[in-house]
Amino acid sequence: MKIWSSEHVFGHPWDTVIKAAMRKYPNPMNPCVVGVDVIDRSLDNQGRLHSHRLLSTEWGLPSIVKAILGTSRTLTYIKEHSVVDPVEKKMELCSTNITLTNLVSVDERLVYMPHPENPEKTVLTQEAIITVKGVSLSSYLESLMANTISSNARKVCFFDSNS
Repeated sequence: MKIWSSEHVFGHPWDTVIKAAMRKYPNPMNPCVVGVDVIDRSLDNQGRLHSHRLLSTEWGLPSIVKAILGTSRTLTYIKEHSVVDPVEKKMELCSTNITLTNLVSVDERLVYMPHPENPEKTVLTQEAIITVKGVSLSSYLESLMANTISSNARKVCFFDSNS
């Protein structure tokens, strides 16, 4: 198992960051996400927006990784649940893969909140737990996947020019 975490401060207010986060896929900076389907979206009695989405991803794994995993399949699906609380100014997003779960599981959690010292900024905390199962070189594959998540996170931070 590999645990990865990071924190990033966006130079924008929480409302702006949340609107962007809800529309972040698909986009040319992360071409791995090839489709997004909203399964369900509703408001609860406290005014929180709950969204369930299905993301279609194309991993484009290197040949060596496909050989280690014993699969040529690269199209995978991820279920995502998010809760946006406009009163508490908190968005929590949890996602997990639903394809290839016999080989790998990636559980990711993102939390967006206003910066505690500057309401014109937003703090994103992100963590992922990566577990590769039943294959040789599992810690190598877990590290490779953690590096991919980290690289994608840096792309988001790079394009936040007001940070």
